Amino acid sequence: MSNALEHPLAAAIEPLLEAVGASRVELTEARPDDVVLEWEGVPAVAVRLPHLSSALDRLLADMTRQFDGRPLTELDRGEKQRVVALLEERGAFTVRHGVETVASALGVSRFTVYNYLNRQQDGGKAG
Repeated sequence: MSNALEHPLAAAIEPLLEAVGASRVELTEARPDDVVLEWEGVPAVAVRLPHLSSALDRLLADMTRQFDGRPLTELDRGEKQRVVALLEERGAFTVRHGVETVASALGVSRFTVYNYLNRQQDGGKAG
């Protein structure tokens, strides 16, 4: 195929790219940090991965969708604890300033987020 964006592999990986916030790019426009996928040993599609800073924003948007589109600040305490647990499972707190960003999105203090994280480590027994 003359256009990598029309390749069958490109269509097949579209749901994955959407889920992780990546995008397809023409092979001729691929940068060294892009991932080039091969089809039967031939470069077929180049994928541009998102920056980590936008990954946390996508995770927070996903949490909003999971909680029926309600603003995260309007969730009750138990729901906010669940959000923190889900975000921890997805690695949100490995991103620089992750705790601060999540605290702001939830409308709580950093201290509260750390308490929620500790609660998860204690098996949900604390506070």
